[in-house]
Amino acid sequence: MEKLIIDKVISLLKELNIIPENSNTSVLSNYILEKITSDIHKNTYNLKTQEFSFEISNRRYIGNKTKLIPFIKHIINKECKEYNSFFDVFGGTGIVAHSFNTKNTKIIINDLLKSNKVIYEAWFGTEFYDIEKIRKYIFYFNNISLPNIDNYVSINFGDTYFSYNDALKIGYIRDLIEELYIKNYINKREKSILLTSLLYAIDKIANTCGTYDSFRKNLKYNKKLIFKIPKINQQNNFENEIYNMDSNLLVKNIEADIVYIDPPYTSRQYGDAYHLLENIIRWEKPEVTGIAKKMINRSDIKSKYCTVTAPTVFEDLINNLKCKYILVSYNHTDKKGPGRSQPKISDTEILKILKNKGLVKIFEQDSKSFNNGKLEITGQKERIFFCVVLNNNVSRRFFFPFGNLKRPQNDLYINTFYNISINKNIFLNIPYNKCICIDNQPILIELFKLLQTIDSNELETEMNLIMSKYNLSNNFDCNKDFYKNNYKKLLYEFNQFYAEQNYNKNTLIMLLIIFSYSFHHSVIFYNKKCHAVFQNNIFYLKNLHFKNKIKIVCELLKDKNILFKSLDFKHISLKHLDVNDFFYFDIPTFYENEKYIEDLFNFIDSLKKLNIIFILKIFYTLTQKEIYRAWIFNNTHDISNQKEKIFIYTKNLPFYIKDIFDIKK
Repeated sequence: MEKLIIDKVISLLKELNIIPENSNTSVLSNYILEKITSDIHKNTYNLKTQEFSFEISNRRYIGNKTKLIPFIKHIINKECKEYNSFFDVFGGTGIVAHSFNTKNTKIIINDLLKSNKVIYEAWFGTEFYDIEKIRKYIFYFNNISLPNIDNYVSINFGDTYFSYNDALKIGYIRDLIEELYIKNYINKREKSILLTSLLYAIDKIANTCGTYDSFRKNLKYNKKLIFKIPKINQQNNFENEIYNMDSNLLVKNIEADIVYIDPPYTSRQYGDAYHLLENIIRWEKPEVTGIAKKMINRSDIKSKYCTVTAPTVFEDLINNLKCKYILVSYNHTDKKGPGRSQPKISDTEILKILKNKGLVKIFEQDSKSFNNGKLEITGQKERIFFCVVLNNNVSRRFFFPFGNLKRPQNDLYINTFYNISINKNIFLNIPYNKCICIDNQPILIELFKLLQTIDSNELETEMNLIMSKYNLSNNFDCNKDFYKNNYKKLLYEFNQFYAEQNYNKNTLIMLLIIFSYSFHHSVIFYNKKCHAVFQNNIFYLKNLHFKNKIKIVCELLKDKNILFKSLDFKHISLKHLDVNDFFYFDIPTFYENEKYIEDLFNFIDSLKKLNIIFILKIFYTLTQKEIYRAWIFNNTHDISNQKEKIFIYTKNLPFYIKDIFDIKK
């Protein structure tokens, strides 16, 4: 109970001559509060018979995702190999994070509203709380006898959103919770649990259609204010983190396996829709204005995602995420309903932004929504955009696999050969039961999948058609500049498809032709484009060397048990690795991203603990950097030449390993 109310009680007692005028106010103030607390603890009723409980989903909230939980879980179970942390960037009711809240999964949750943060502290907090104490206070709230003294809520909200008596009780109990916390009768989490009970009780009786933009007039207040106890999971992860801040600033400092994003869709500000709950939870007692009785200053709870800048801030958010998987929930209305209900970010914009981060899939199911309780919008789709994050922001040189094709040796037993970052033809030379080729450039993976399935004669025909379209030739009948200009046109049009992640058969064969005319049959993927240098030396083309090699590669791919996957090595599950597995890391020439190298070394450390062989092929200049040098020379053996460094972690590896890996010392 706030000091002001206690002072009013003392003043009234003095006026009635119940206590002397010169009584010590401070002592009386403490006595009154202790008397209330003592009455609660001395209560001899069977409190468990008075206990009512509620779930985190038992409240009215715009965009509540309760019905979407099975859909989200289905996607994650299907697409995510392993995860230990779940980050809900726009937590809302907290229902999505709650469905993943176990002792083995760390929950990170954030929201701009403090009225949502207290809910998270109740359900996801890690501080100890006394359930018996909570029961006794809830019982007291439900059976309290109120003094007939006005408070902030009764003055401002009586006979509007609630009856005058309910407003009087809400204000009195809110004051009491604050005073109990200040006097250390309850800890921070116990305070949050009591505030959560108050918030849910208010939501049940509020005279609204679900939000607090207005209240219904001339309505009988026949709902009773009942306080209940939240059903809290006792198996919370002790590393859970709870935030109440701007999401775009927060993501710069958070790392998680899965990030779930459910931003505001429309121009309706959540800070306006739930201003009353926010006001009561903050308890700063500001001046209110207008018919809806909103706080005058709400600028700090205004979201940029409700404005025309939404696409820009969304792109900034995605670019700064540090995670393995991203799920974006976005309800597209297809221009149904009033303009205020239209989404601020289009599907096209979401796709473009996510594709710059990794591989994207779209999952959808039917849904319906309501506009302020008046208009039901049907025929909608609830979309989940799922993205496997790839490290695409680093330049990447790729050489088509035209090294010497060697006959595999049979005295080296490898169960599964993992080729991390495909380059040249190593995976075609090694003997193994199974090969998994992994690269974070999805177009390279799709190219090899095509070569693995297409008939070599059909491929040659398709290549000739595209070469004719761009006036390219095997024989160079015209001068070099003619072909060079046509090559640039091919490269330009290919990059348009590449930027859109349109990896159809035609696009992939265009890339194959780019390889055939490029210097050393190589390209560089950088800054969301493919870069290549026209080959001045046309010896290979005159002798059809390139096309013949392609035919050989196609046949080898069909004969071998090879699986191509587009993902980051960090997503590889270590649970099912075998001691006879073999990892080959061919780090491209330009991979000098420190975070990538750090993650790589951490992953290799995990392999060493499992006693698994690996070979690390890394560009020479990286070994000259102090931050890499110590790890490399403490964990590997150097078997390299002067141009590129080959490092090996080995147990009885055959002597011919240098020959297989094209090492010429």
